[in-house]
Amino acid sequence: MIYGERVQRLNDEGASGAGQYVLYWMQRAQRATMNHALEFAVRKANELRLPLLTVFGITQRFPAANTRSYAFMLQGLQETERALHERGVQLVVRMQPPVEAVRDLGSEAALVVVDRSYLRVPRRWRARVARRLSCPLVQVESDVVVPVETASSKEEYAAYTIRPKIHEHLDAFLVPLEETALQRDSLGLPGEGVALGDLEALLERMRINRSADRVDTFRGGSSQADELLDDFIAHKLESYADRRNDPSLDYLSHMSPYLHFGQISPLEIALRIRGAEEIGPAKGNGEHPKDAYLEELIVRRELSMNFCAYNPEYDALTCLPDWARETLEAHAGDRREYVYDQRAFEAGRTHDPYWNAAQQEMVLTGKMHGYMRMYWGKKILEWTPSPEEAHRIALELNNRYELDGRDPNGFTGVAWCFGKHDRAWAERDVYGKVRYMSAGGLERKFDIDAYVQKIERLEASQTREG
Repeated sequence: MIYGERVQRLNDEGASGAGQYVLYWMQRAQRATMNHALEFAVRKANELRLPLLTVFGITQRFPAANTRSYAFMLQGLQETERALHERGVQLVVRMQPPVEAVRDLGSEAALVVVDRSYLRVPRRWRARVARRLSCPLVQVESDVVVPVETASSKEEYAAYTIRPKIHEHLDAFLVPLEETALQRDSLGLPGEGVALGDLEALLERMRINRSADRVDTFRGGSSQADELLDDFIAHKLESYADRRNDPSLDYLSHMSPYLHFGQISPLEIALRIRGAEEIGPAKGNGEHPKDAYLEELIVRRELSMNFCAYNPEYDALTCLPDWARETLEAHAGDRREYVYDQRAFEAGRTHDPYWNAAQQEMVLTGKMHGYMRMYWGKKILEWTPSPEEAHRIALELNNRYELDGRDPNGFTGVAWCFGKHDRAWAERDVYGKVRYMSAGGLERKFDIDAYVQKIERLEASQTREG
């Protein structure tokens, strides 16, 4: 069960008897531990009595990627290269589109193994490679606890429809992944790539989008993810259910950037949360902290994978349910009290200090508090001339500044602000029947002024350091 339902053949080629190695095409799962695709490749290499070579191709024009995201990714790859070396696996990082890198090294491979992605561009990469290889290409799902097709054979309407389907299979998949020793190392194989020793110089040479600077708030790498997770379990998990939504506090795990780049496995997080020392009964709303966290990590996150895997229009308003499209269209001509263009939004220059603080948090740190992310998206809908323009702006800003942007969770989160995975509410201007959020709601629930002040202090601190 650990591998069976995670594995999919992407072409019909037979194994190459003349292959010099098994090639693992690392793309989404950028880690050396708890990686189903990597472990599958190790076992296949041992069966074929071949070494294992790993390749990572870097396209310098990935949609919406920029200095911020590339720096975080390269920091993680630097760690992964060292960890793979300790296992006897050479990582070749090529500064060329993944399709070309895999085509070049795949010509000498007996078998190519790749991890799975759910978005349009990486899926096209896999399809193109599958057509070009003369050996088998096998995809192994490494980014969810329960494989997408095992959980459901169709796009799910909302969390409440996918939850029982995931829980039906959870015990079978929520099990540790054993690491297998590689019998023949690949450290002496030819395979030239770029050196990851001097990341500053490498970033400077790269011809990438410079629209968002790197941040120091979060550093890429599996070890950084481990440290943050340890801190979360030790100091925050007990109060997570009650305090996670309060933006003036910090009771989040901050795993989303590391999950986006595959620097930590959702399975590892789930097992560590589940195995954490007992932290007492549920508080406040009656939800146990562990259950609350696993609901977000598994059910909500894997709903986003379901959405992107089954809905090819995940980045357009046409992805919305009929009721949401109809109500937004019916209210598209409503008068807006405030209207801003993308430049004003990006600079955080609206009349609302709470919204401005959320935008600044994202720009300054690379990560906005989850509750404010919902408010942020709702207000872009309210203050933009049309739902289509609002959706475009929200996606562009999210994908540019969030370290976990360009992710199924991000596309799903933005779509939720427009009615996806939700129900119809009381009708009002502009929103129609789409759920509404207000500044007054923030004021009633939280010390929202403390959040604004926290972001102002952060901005002042970075200004002084800059």
